[in-house]
Amino acid sequence: MKIPSLILSAAAAACVLGVALPPRAAAMISDEDFNALKSAVTNQDQRIGQQDQRIGQLEKLHEQDQQTHEQDQQTIHQLEQRLGETQQLATNAEQKAESAARIQPVHPVPSGAMSALHNFTMVGDAEVQFGKSQGQHSTFALADFAPIFLLRANDNVLFEAGFDVTLQNNTDSSGNPNGGSSTVVSLSFAQLDYLLNDYVMIVAGDMVLPLGTYSERAAGWLNKIPDNPLSRDLLPGSGVGAQLRGAVPVGQSGQMVTYSVYGANGPSSTDGTGASGMLDLGGNVGDTPNLHSDPSGGGRIGWFFPWKAHYDVELGVSGQSGVWDNAGKRQWSAAVLDAAVHISPYFEVKGEYINTWVQTDDIGTMHPNGGWVQAGYKLAGLNLDLPVVNDIELVSRYDVMNDGLGTKTDRVTAGFVYYLTNTLLFEGDYEWLHSRGPAALPSNEFVVQLSYGF
Repeated sequence: MKIPSLILSAAAAACVLGVALPPRAAAMISDEDFNALKSAVTNQDQRIGQQDQRIGQLEKLHEQDQQTHEQDQQTIHQLEQRLGETQQLATNAEQKAESAARIQPVHPVPSGAMSALHNFTMVGDAEVQFGKSQGQHSTFALADFAPIFLLRANDNVLFEAGFDVTLQNNTDSSGNPNGGSSTVVSLSFAQLDYLLNDYVMIVAGDMVLPLGTYSERAAGWLNKIPDNPLSRDLLPGSGVGAQLRGAVPVGQSGQMVTYSVYGANGPSSTDGTGASGMLDLGGNVGDTPNLHSDPSGGGRIGWFFPWKAHYDVELGVSGQSGVWDNAGKRQWSAAVLDAAVHISPYFEVKGEYINTWVQTDDIGTMHPNGGWVQAGYKLAGLNLDLPVVNDIELVSRYDVMNDGLGTKTDRVTAGFVYYLTNTLLFEGDYEWLHSRGPAALPSNEFVVQLSYGF
């Protein structure tokens, strides 16, 4: 009875549905629509899958970034620790250096058997000239070989000596050639230097005298013109005695005040008298007996002011005074003003004014005087990028001297310096002289010179 009842119920339900649904319901969902809907659903599932993959990749990248950040933090922490250790080591090293500086020299003297060789140095210069003066023959000349021997005994004790070695024709008593040649060796200076402290140095011996700055800084191959200014003949180049010298800094800008104070034997007389024309600026070297009993005193004070690199000015005043005749009655005095200016690495100008007073037995007090001014310009300052031109420096000088005995000479010099190297120089100049008086010089001359500093 149950089975027929179920069949009847199912049939009844089918009839009801058939009556209830509209006739067009079965025809509204076609296979094409169903497939399109299925494709859309499938594509949507694929997009969701791709998004899930991207999200997974982003999460992995985020994890990697997080790990990298943590590694960077660890590295920074390690670097900070190392920096702290380095700073501590630097502080300790500075403290040790300061402590060592109190008991050790800045440049320790090497010990052992080779120390004497390491502390001995020979420097100097040599020049070969070719020239012609008006009224004379042109000639080659070995102008000078001037070695300087430097010995550093220890941190505080230095010794220096300079010589001039020249080759010249033999002459008779009248100055006329009489065949052959000879070598002349003369001592230019020989002085012992003791560094008392950072501001004071003691000098003794045959000293280079600080009358102006030419003798100490511009003589030899350092001079960019082959011959010396005429007025330098009015001053002694060296003197036997003792000296205190040094420099004191002013502020933190590089300014300094330089000073020197000395006593020396001073000049003498060629014949022992105080007659005019008998002054000998280099003849009193302390023979026994001494030529006169009263030494000369002198000194220099200077001011150096740099306002930036390669731009500076220096001014100085110096002088010396003392007797010169054997009787000790006649006075010789000198005063020198010097100045130097550097404007850029390419231009410089410098000069000196010299005035002297010579008391004599016969004509009263003479006033030999003179001066010079010299300028130089390196063509590298033009920025032409030309190798030959960039190695040339143009130089010029005007100098004048009045010897106090009636002769006055004016000279104008124009020339050049070609730098084969920093220490090998080829120089040339032409000089126009106007000299009048009993000791007049030739009018004009030209000189070329090869000089080497070592």
